[in-house]
Amino acid sequence: MNTILTLGGITILPLLAFSMIAVVLIGERLLFWWRVHQQQRRLMMTVLAAYREDPQGAIAYLKTKPNLPIARIFLAALILPEPTPAEFSLALETAAQGELPILKRFNTVFETIITASPLLGLLGTILGLMRTFVNLNLGAQTLFQTAGVTRGIAEALISTAAGLIIAIITLLFANLFRGLARRQMILIQTAGGQLELLYRRNYRIIAPAHEKQEGDRPA
Repeated sequence: MNTILTLGGITILPLLAFSMIAVVLIGERLLFWWRVHQQQRRLMMTVLAAYREDPQGAIAYLKTKPNLPIARIFLAALILPEPTPAEFSLALETAAQGELPILKRFNTVFETIITASPLLGLLGTILGLMRTFVNLNLGAQTLFQTAGVTRGIAEALISTAAGLIIAIITLLFANLFRGLARRQMILIQTAGGQLELLYRRNYRIIAPAHEKQEGDRPA
């Protein structure tokens, strides 16, 4: 490790920082998506099935899963006091939009690392070549000059390789997370549409009965 830091030049330090940040954020996203993948589809199916028979029971079950995006989205609409179908639909759409930053969390950081790492590697290459040319003497070379040339070439190669490796690995995981976010949004839209359909059916049953009760009251 010390050899790499010594030979990699000054640009290896920010590259090392980028690699540590990428590892931590990738680990957090992997844990997040594993939890979502394990629970969210099952929760969606359970809630939709329960809502047909016991809407209040479905709401109570959703409140036990506040860490899942789809639970928060469903609750945002279901806890509204007697909403119209239009209000119910608007609540679902607004809550779904509010979950987008959570699903796409750290995308900007990943993009920055993907873009900046190769540039830092290129900067290290240039600095290493400059070191090489400074120590290069076409005449007789001393041992010190030879060591300087070797160090300059090593700095150029190590920094370039480190920048590319960090960028490639981060790019692969960033694309994976973007794909998971897109699929999750499709699932949320599908589940939201099914919940809205169930609510509209219940509303058509409940609303006329409610209006009839209001009409039967004495003036």
